Amino acid sequence: MMRLSGLSKTIRAMVTHPLETVLCGLLIAMTIVVFSQVIARYVFEHSLSWSEELARFLLMWLAMLSAAYGFKTKSHFALRLLVQNFPESLQRATGIAVQLILAVFFAVLLFYSIVFVKGVAGHTAPTLQISMQIPYASIVVGSALMLLEALKSMWRELAGRVEETEQG
Repeated sequence: MMRLSGLSKTIRAMVTHPLETVLCGLLIAMTIVVFSQVIARYVFEHSLSWSEELARFLLMWLAMLSAAYGFKTKSHFALRLLVQNFPESLQRATGIAVQLILAVFFAVLLFYSIVFVKGVAGHTAPTLQISMQIPYASIVVGSALMLLEALKSMWRELAGRVEETEQG
């Protein structure tokens, strides 16, 4: 019974935290691919032709989704030294302005990444023979997630709510 309960908690965590689940899956997949290449090269003395390309594509997805996760958890670099000395109302206005600038930046990034991904239609990866739209779509997904988080943060600032990550 205890094992089933632990399994249901794991499934519930995977469903309630899809970004984290995908990041873990990508990291595991990339580790397996790179480890397979090392074993193939040094144990069997035969290099895998596809592993480097797949690892590169997995890394692209991992990087963009990790940036979105870092943005979501507010673990990115921020200079708050100057803003902390502002009056409360000016701190709030600065927070809103920063989130607005970030939202505009991510909206522009999203737009141009969509244009870019459409531009590589018909191009295939040399070894894996998959559309190059698949690895480059990581930019679209990552920028969309960061835009969503910037808009959510701006909404929270406008509503005057303190972020959970800043409280504790």
